[in-house]
Amino acid sequence: MKQFGGFPARMRFTPIPNVIFSSVLPEIADIRELKVLLHIFELIYPKKGALKYVSLGELLRHAGTVGSLQLSPECLPEELKRILQALVEKQVLLELPVMIQDGEEKLYFLNSEANRTAIAKIRSGEIALTGLQIISSPPLSQSAQDDIFTLYEQNIGIITPLIAEELKEARQHYPEDWIRDAIKEAVSLNRRSWRYIARILETWSSEGKGNGTYRGNLKKDTDPDKYIRGKYGHMVQR
Repeated sequence: MKQFGGFPARMRFTPIPNVIFSSVLPEIADIRELKVLLHIFELIYPKKGALKYVSLGELLRHAGTVGSLQLSPECLPEELKRILQALVEKQVLLELPVMIQDGEEKLYFLNSEANRTAIAKIRSGEIALTGLQIISSPPLSQSAQDDIFTLYEQNIGIITPLIAEELKEARQHYPEDWIRDAIKEAVSLNRRSWRYIARILETWSSEGKGNGTYRGNLKKDTDPDKYIRGKYGHMVQR
């Protein structure tokens, strides 16, 4: 192992938000996720303009990222995709698929209010990205309607062992059509993470599913006992 030679007298700095230390680090157990996240900060902060992001291709060409991961050229792309997907699922990053001259590319933004607003405007056409074509969210697969695992993988992301356990547990506590509807709702809002889906299910369970829209409240004329009666009444809290 090569030893660190110490900090030089004159150095450049990359700012890291304090929330990384208080809220993000406790959720990261994979050292490779942490390495990639730090390199994303390294790449994003020197950039000019309001829209700051990195692409998958940029990370694959970045010597620091490649050197930190220490993977063979054959394994690097898929492992980097897995790491980025994990950071998206943790809601640390936002992902925006686009088309470039060579095919599909993915852009990654830090998950800030400004970037969430910017991505919504990019998708609506209010903001144009020169040389890039936005890829619309694919329609939910009809063939996957009876399989929440396939539905999740096709529209949210890779099913890790942890996500698989979460889906199995959710299936024990909620009707499967609720889980499917919650996945659809997350896709429609571009909040593609299991945490957001789970939050939708929890809200529906405690406040009522209503018309399937995640609103966090019900109309005043809703029957308060509607979700207490029937097969799934044990899941609803007053």
